[in-house]
Amino acid sequence: MFVPGFLIVLLLAATATDLRAQKIPNYLTFPAIIAALCYHGLTQGLDGLLFSLSGLGLGLALMLLPFFLGVMGAGDVKLLAAVGAWLGASDVFLTFIFTSLFGGLYALIVLLFHLDALKHALKNLWSTFIVFLATRRFSWFKQEADRRLPRLCYGLAIAAGTFAAMIYTNIYSDGLIPG
Repeated sequence: MFVPGFLIVLLLAATATDLRAQKIPNYLTFPAIIAALCYHGLTQGLDGLLFSLSGLGLGLALMLLPFFLGVMGAGDVKLLAAVGAWLGASDVFLTFIFTSLFGGLYALIVLLFHLDALKHALKNLWSTFIVFLATRRFSWFKQEADRRLPRLCYGLAIAAGTFAAMIYTNIYSDGLIPG
């Protein structure tokens, strides 16, 4: 019960700071990572430490590409790494799948409230595609002035994905879902 309780507090705090300041601070993620490594190492020895390190590594790796593409903040990457350190590799992968689903739903909802910006972005994307077909060179073509799409606070999606993965894992492990 300690792990879910710790994760709930961590994710609620991370979501609150992300929604308020659009940032997930290191003072939340780094202690959570260290606490997970210590907890699993002390309670399960070397196997527990390796369990935690594998989840940490996979959680980090899953979010690096979106981070390098500029669509994800470093705090989001470290938050999923911290979740992975607590849940291990298999559960952090499931968390990532649920997070991606919730993130897509969240993005659609946000876009519904910013249809004008979406319309302009899609026109520019279409123009870029047409220019690419004509010239076979990719360069961003602005038909209309860029209007920034709203930033997403992905900590919310990570929290929802983690909660969904924990619920799914508990239901599945209790035999309520045949496997």
